[in-house]
Amino acid sequence: MDFNILVDAVSQNPAFLEQTLSSTIKKDDYTARLFDIYKQVLKEGIAQTVFLGLNRSDYMFQCGADGSKALKQIEINTISASFGGLASRTPAVHRHVLNVLNKTKEASKILSNNPSKGLALGIAKAWELYGSANAVVLLIAQEKERNIFDQRAVENELLDRKIHVIRGRFEDVSERGSLDQNRRLFMDDQEVAVVYFRDGYMPSQYNSQNWEARLMLERSRAAKCPDIAIQLAGTKKVQQELSRVGLLEALLPGQPEAVARLRATFAGLYSLDMGEEGDQAIAEALAAPSHFVLKPQREGGGNNLYGEEMVQALEQLKDSEERASYILMEKIEPEPFRNCLLRPGSPAQVVQCISELGIFGVYVRQGTTLVMNKHVGHLLRTKAVEHADGGVAAGVAVLDNPYPV
Repeated sequence: MDFNILVDAVSQNPAFLEQTLSSTIKKDDYTARLFDIYKQVLKEGIAQTVFLGLNRSDYMFQCGADGSKALKQIEINTISASFGGLASRTPAVHRHVLNVLNKTKEASKILSNNPSKGLALGIAKAWELYGSANAVVLLIAQEKERNIFDQRAVENELLDRKIHVIRGRFEDVSERGSLDQNRRLFMDDQEVAVVYFRDGYMPSQYNSQNWEARLMLERSRAAKCPDIAIQLAGTKKVQQELSRVGLLEALLPGQPEAVARLRATFAGLYSLDMGEEGDQAIAEALAAPSHFVLKPQREGGGNNLYGEEMVQALEQLKDSEERASYILMEKIEPEPFRNCLLRPGSPAQVVQCISELGIFGVYVRQGTTLVMNKHVGHLLRTKAVEHADGGVAAGVAVLDNPYPV
C-alpha cells in the first residue's frame, strides 16, 4: 500500500510537517492545538515504540473529455476512518436481495469484503508488539455514538482474538486515566496497549479538559491509532503540498514506481497561502467555479464549499490571511449512472448517482521496522448527483457494493 508508506514517511518528518503547516496553524486554531501537542511530545521524547495506521484513501473516477476514466484521490482519512464494520456486512445484504429476486448468478458476483477483520488485525498486531498480555485496547468514543455498530464489528473481531476492548470518552481519560513513571497508560488499574480514536477529529469534539486528555494519551507509551503525527499527515494542507513537483521523491527516495503510482491518483491541488501562487489559484476558481472545491482543514464530511457558496467564501477570504487555512482542489467529475437509493424517509426511486470508492489500508511499525503494510478491504458510497457534499452520516449517501462487469 503506497499511501500507507507515504503517511508513515510524512509522520516521521517533523521538518516537513512544520514547514507545510506553518501558514495554516497561524489562522486555524484547531490545527494549531494539534500541532502544539505534537511539538510537546517531540520535545519530551516519543515514548511509544509501536506505531499504527488504519487509513482510508477515498477516490472517484475522473471522466475525461475523451471518455477515458482515471481513479483520482479525494482525500486520505488517517483518524477514525469509519464504515469498515458496516462495509463488511453490505455484501450479504445485496446477495440476499439478488437471491430473493432469483438472480443467483448476479448475487455470486458481489465481491467479498471484510475490512473489520483487517482493521482488527492491525490493532491486534500493535497490541501484541506492545508486549503486555493483560493490557487492553481503549476505544475513544463519543458521548452519543450513532455509528456504534460499525465500531462493534471491529471490537468483536478483537474479542475473537481474546483482546479486550474498553470504551471511554475523553472525559473518562481525564477522570480515570494516568501515566506511571515509564509513561505506561492506565485506565483505573488496567494497562492500555492501544488507543483507537473514534472521536477527536473535529474542533467541536474538544474542550479544555479533552485537550488535556489528548495530551496525556499522546505522551503515553501506548500505540495510538492515530498518533498526533499521523493525524497531521492526513490534513488537507499536507495533501496539497504532497502534489508539488519533487516532494514525493524527497519523502520516498529510491521508490520511483511507488511515486509514479501515487502521483497518477492526484487531482489538481492548489495552495491559498498569501502571495502570487495563492492569488492565481483564487482568480482561476472565481473564473470557473464549477471546476473547483474549497476545502478547510476538517474531517467528518459536510465541510467543503462548492459553486456559489465557494465564490462567496473566496470573495471574503481573498485579501485575508485566513485563506491559508483552506486549500483549493480540482473538482472530480465522475460519470453519473442510474440507481435506486434506499434511505429513511425517502421514496425508493431510480435517480442519477455517483459513487466514491474508499480503500482501507493498515500498517504497523515497530521502531524503524515496518512489520505490516496491507490493503484490507473497500468501502463504496453512492449518492444522488444533486448532493455536492455530505456522506452517509449526513443522510445523503448510502452504503453500496462494487459490481464487477
